[in-house]
Amino acid sequence: MELPYSRRSGWDLIRETSRLKHLSLRTEQAYLAWIRRFWLFHKKRKLTTLGTEEIRSFLSYLAAEKHVSASTQNQALCAILILYRDVLKIDLPSIDQIEKAKRHRKIPVVFTHSEALAVLKLLTGTNRIMAGLLYGSGLRLMECIRIRVKDIDFQSRFITVRDGKGEKDRVTMLAHSVAKPLQLHLEKVHIIHQQDIQEGFGEVYLPYALDRKYPNFARSWEWQYVFPSWRRSVDPRTGKKGRHHASPENLQRAVRAAIQKAGITKHASCHTFRHSFATRLLESGHDIRTIQELLGHKDVSTTQIYTHVLNRNKIGIRSPLDEPE
Repeated sequence: MELPYSRRSGWDLIRETSRLKHLSLRTEQAYLAWIRRFWLFHKKRKLTTLGTEEIRSFLSYLAAEKHVSASTQNQALCAILILYRDVLKIDLPSIDQIEKAKRHRKIPVVFTHSEALAVLKLLTGTNRIMAGLLYGSGLRLMECIRIRVKDIDFQSRFITVRDGKGEKDRVTMLAHSVAKPLQLHLEKVHIIHQQDIQEGFGEVYLPYALDRKYPNFARSWEWQYVFPSWRRSVDPRTGKKGRHHASPENLQRAVRAAIQKAGITKHASCHTFRHSFATRLLESGHDIRTIQELLGHKDVSTTQIYTHVLNRNKIGIRSPLDEPE
């Protein structure tokens, strides 16, 4: 795909724009994939000849024929809007009239406390520590995987979550039962980092061009990932070989297997631990504003969904079928 008035590949321009907007690599890759699907859907026509109606027809195709969820359809729309507004610099008429798909407000699936502990007991090693942080600190999966050494305060028992959803920082608790295993884990990671340094590696990815402003930070211990990959790899953005964070798929597979082995029939996943964290705090009497801050929700209405979970568990109404004759 070639964009007009540019010697560079259109894909390169999209990547550059994504990085200027500080989008994560996963989001950048997802947006590139959606733009490619949009381009192929319209038979590789020049993107400058496509407009609002072509965008609407693509989104309708995704919903009607591919049966994608509302969030997936909205992600495709966001990718296309970045293409036209920020890369092609084309102001499409009536583009604001394309409504985003309405997401259904679903009551989240949650573990009971005993179910959460049963799943955790079936996990081992690093997976158990990471799942413990999901349940004990209310972290999202990628927030857990991207934690840096400097973001954990063992003395004060808190974790600073950097660049969470919406590029927001927040502070959450560090569970006492996770702290000791986490410290032992970091001792092993530190040894690996020292070996990397001795072998001429040890650099880690730094956000916001910090590697240019502070060139020594990339090798420093405090900036390393708490859960690094056990293999070195080449960073697709910088081309440098180093140790990135662990892959989320490993924990996802382990949690799915543990849920099945525990005999839990709920449609649960890693994210269920976060839902369970919030619900458990509500059950313990903590106010919803505090829980909102710990979860990093922008609006308290998002946090209030967990009150519906509590109400569901406390209906207290007798079924007509159970009434005496």
